[in-house]
Amino acid sequence: MGKNLTKRSEDYSKWYNELVVKADLAENSAVRGCMVIKPYGYAIWEKMQAELDRKFKETGHQNAYFPLFVPKSLFEAEEKNAEGFAKECAVVTHYRLKTDPEDASKLIVDPNAKLEEELIVRPTSEAIIWNTYKGWIQSYRDLPILVNQWANVVRWEMRTRLFLRTAEFLWQEGHTAHETREEAIAETTQMNDVYADFVENFMAIPVVRGRKTESERFAGAEDTYCIEALMQDGKALQAGTSHFLGQNFAKAFDVKFTSKEGKQDYVWATSWGVSTRLMGALIMTHSDDNGLVLPPNLAPVQVVIVPIYKGQEQLDEISTVVDSLVKELRAKGISVKFDNRDTHRPGAKFAQYELQGVPVRIAIGPKDLEKGTVEVARRDTLSKSIVAKEEVVATVADLLNEIQENLHQKARTYRDEHITEVDSFEAFKEVLENKGGFVSAHWDGTIETEQKIKEITKATIRCIPFDAKEEEGICVYSGKKSNVRVLFAKAY
Repeated sequence: MGKNLTKRSEDYSKWYNELVVKADLAENSAVRGCMVIKPYGYAIWEKMQAELDRKFKETGHQNAYFPLFVPKSLFEAEEKNAEGFAKECAVVTHYRLKTDPEDASKLIVDPNAKLEEELIVRPTSEAIIWNTYKGWIQSYRDLPILVNQWANVVRWEMRTRLFLRTAEFLWQEGHTAHETREEAIAETTQMNDVYADFVENFMAIPVVRGRKTESERFAGAEDTYCIEALMQDGKALQAGTSHFLGQNFAKAFDVKFTSKEGKQDYVWATSWGVSTRLMGALIMTHSDDNGLVLPPNLAPVQVVIVPIYKGQEQLDEISTVVDSLVKELRAKGISVKFDNRDTHRPGAKFAQYELQGVPVRIAIGPKDLEKGTVEVARRDTLSKSIVAKEEVVATVADLLNEIQENLHQKARTYRDEHITEVDSFEAFKEVLENKGGFVSAHWDGTIETEQKIKEITKATIRCIPFDAKEEEGICVYSGKKSNVRVLFAKAY
C-alpha cells in the first residue's frame, strides 16, 4: 500500500480521489456514479451512525423503515418537492425481464410486465412517509411523531465523486409531525443543533449554523437551517440540513388532526438529514499529504502496535508485553490493533497506518524490552516520543484527547482565518479568486442579485448565519440597502 499521493497544493481534487481509494475507504463500482464503501470506510461511517443514533434517541426519536419505492402519484402530490427532485429521479416502469427471442443469452424487458403506476426510487422520503402518517394521525393525542430512518437514497447525479456526490448514498432522514407551528420550528432548531454539536465535537470540524436563502432551501420547505463547513481548499461543504416544512406536506396528503378544542387542523412537519457526504468532509478537513488523518472519536483503530523483531523468539517476548498492554488499553475503552503479520516489514506497516490515519502508533523492539520503554508516534503532528512502559496507557489516553482537540483547533483556526469581510464587488471577486473561504458580504435580499453573483463568480450564499450581526450596509453587487451580512463561498 504505497502512498505516492498527489500533493494537495498541486491538485486538491486528484489528492482527494487518490486518498479515498488508497486509504481503502471506497471505490467506484460497476454501476456508473455509485460507490462501494469498503470495510475500513464503512467502519468510520458506523461510528458516525452510532453517535448520531444515540443523540437522536436522547432527543426522543425512534427508528423506523419505509419503502424504497414511491408511487409517482404520491411523489407528485407536493408540487415544489416533486419539481425540485424531478431531474434526479430514477423511475421503475416494468417488473419483469424475459429471454430475448432472437438471442437466448440475453434478457429484455417484458412489454407485458408494465407497471400500472410507475414507481420513483426515493430521492428523499417525505411523500411515502406523509402518506403513511395520514393513517397514524387522527387526534392531538397521536402527536408528536418523532421518527428517523437510516436508509439509502438515489439521486441520478451526472457528475459524481466518491462520498461527496454519488447516484446512490447512505443517510438518515428524520421526519416529524407536530401539533403547532412553534413546536415544529423548535424541532427544526434542535436537530440543526444536534448536527452542529456532533460535527464540531465528535468529528472535530468547526461549522457555521445558519439559514438558507429562499432559492437554496429544500424543495417543499418553508425554511431550511444548515451547518456549513470549510474544506482545506477554501470551498464550503454543506454538512447537514434541518427543514421546517410548515403544513405543506400535511395539506398535500390531507393529514389533519382534531385539536384539544375539537377543531380540525393540518399537522406541522419537519425533516432533517445528514449523509455519507460527511465522510468527504472528514477527509478534506483534517487529512494531509501523507494520507488520512482521523479524529480519535472516529478512528476504527485508535492505536496500532507494531513489533520490530528478528526471529520468532524476539516476537514471542514482545508479544507477551503487548498482550498485557492491549488488555489495559481496551479496559480504558481504547480500540487497539496488534499488527504481528510476518508478511510486511515494519516500514511498510508504518506507511499503511499513516496513510489510513490511525491516531497513535506504538513501536516496540528488543531494545525497548531491555529499557522498559516504547516509541509512541502521533498521526496529527507526526511527532514521536519515548514512553516508559508503565506510563503508556495513561499517556495514550491523554494523547487521544489531545489529538481530538488539536484537530478541532487547527481546523477552527483555518476556518476563522478564511472568513473575510468585503464591502465591494471587486474585493469580493479578489478574495474568491486568490484566498478562498467564506466571504462575508452585504446582500440586498433578492433572488436576482443572488443569481447574478452566482453566474459571475460561481459563489453561492451558503447561509445567513444565526449569529450574524445586524448592520446597515450596501449590497456588494446591486448597491441597494442591506441590513445583514451573509456568507458566500464556492462549494462542493
